[in-house]
Amino acid sequence: MPRRGGPGDDNCAIARSLDVVGDAWTLLILRDVARGLHRFDLLQHELGLSRKVLTERLHLLVDAEVLTREPYQDRPPRYEYRLTPRGRALLPVLVALQDWGDTWLLGPGEPTATTAETSHEAERVHALLGTRVPELLLTDATGQLRDPVSGTTVLYCFPGAFVRPESYPPGWAAVPGAAGCTLESRTYQARLAEFAAVGATVHGVSTQRTDEQRAFAEAEGLDFPLLSDAGLELTAALRLPTVRAGGTTRLKRLTLVIGPDRVVRSVLYPVPDILESVDAALLTAGEIAR
Repeated sequence: MPRRGGPGDDNCAIARSLDVVGDAWTLLILRDVARGLHRFDLLQHELGLSRKVLTERLHLLVDAEVLTREPYQDRPPRYEYRLTPRGRALLPVLVALQDWGDTWLLGPGEPTATTAETSHEAERVHALLGTRVPELLLTDATGQLRDPVSGTTVLYCFPGAFVRPESYPPGWAAVPGAAGCTLESRTYQARLAEFAAVGATVHGVSTQRTDEQRAFAEAEGLDFPLLSDAGLELTAALRLPTVRAGGTTRLKRLTLVIGPDRVVRSVLYPVPDILESVDAALLTAGEIAR
């Protein structure tokens, strides 16, 4: 009889989950499908797996209803692999693993909402330059689904902004780099006409609930959308850095300038000076317009 809590324990949810995602390659497949790599050849090229191993792992994930297999070509038959609702529910697990690695293996061993310019984390984020943002939908403050990319787009990610100071997570003020979210949103609002003049839209993204974002947007009179990535779909798709504070996962402050073709044209991370980062985003948006 298997030991209680061991791999054969049917009552242990951790053991049962590891039957599905306990293999390192399986988690990496999920990571890359979340990033928008849906086809077999793309996954094989990215992971360097043999066709046999990749086929086995994909079959396991389809059988477990974590991925679904959808045809995109008849002759010869070809399929795309996409996350099911059960698979999307695993995104916080992937983000938590990334956050743990950034903090304890690659980082300072303590929560921080920023990083050093020479860090592995910054290198990963800057590798987004020239990549395409996958198509996905986030919820705006009114509850409507919205594409985070709309033509030339300045997408600024921030940890969290609230109407009342007491709404911030416990210990927020002690997290390096967390302060400044209100100033950032106010600055984009004040210069919104300049971005519109060069044909750029501005979207703010945080992992806050939509009601929190709506209250903040109304209090500040924001005329651009705040989008909620509470489900961590954009975070997982772009492997964006996060910080845990007060039991919640928050995005670190960074800015992406994205062209109409959904290709990332500029990456600003870390953001030590908010006003300078807005200047830099406007400059890049203007260059895309020209």
